[in-house]
Amino acid sequence: MTAVADARPTYLDRTEWTVDDLKDLPEDLNYELVNGRLILPSPTFTHQEIAIRIKLALDEHCPQTHVVSTDQSIAIDNANEPRPDVVVMPVEHIDVSPVPVAGSLLAVEVVSASQSVREMVDKAQAYAIAEIPHYWIIDTHDDQLSLSELTLDPSDGQYKMGKATVGVFKTEQPFPVTIDLPALSTRYAKLRARAGR
Repeated sequence: MTAVADARPTYLDRTEWTVDDLKDLPEDLNYELVNGRLILPSPTFTHQEIAIRIKLALDEHCPQTHVVSTDQSIAIDNANEPRPDVVVMPVEHIDVSPVPVAGSLLAVEVVSASQSVREMVDKAQAYAIAEIPHYWIIDTHDDQLSLSELTLDPSDGQYKMGKATVGVFKTEQPFPVTIDLPALSTRYAKLRARAGR
């Protein structure tokens, strides 16, 4: 038992993190830094599938000045280097990681059962601090996908709730996009049925 306890990485004992501390992590470790807390995400197939479908919908009308990426670290400040499930970022950053946040148009989070409310609130605050003008939250609760659209209010630097739907989502911001949530929900339900759930 002692050998296992001794093998535990010492970085797991930290409670407060900064971007400078991330150099102590193994290079191949997926992580997020949110409000000084280290998060080690382990998304499911379904989580990743939904993120990819959202990316593909965004790709259709993404302006030439930007690209759509999944699971990309973005540099916000010394206490925040999150990995949105989908991000629309300036094309000049395609070979940079973490990506400088300036010029990013949209961050999308697919809510997993393992994510806490605190994590989602902290991410929203980090994205607002970074002045990402649009933030979408995709929730998979009860096998029916919902999308909540938040838009940054420049007068107070806070997100304001826009549309929230389980139907077909259409928006013109940050560029024209249509996402057929019922079709994605049906796909999700079929995958779960194939898996016996």
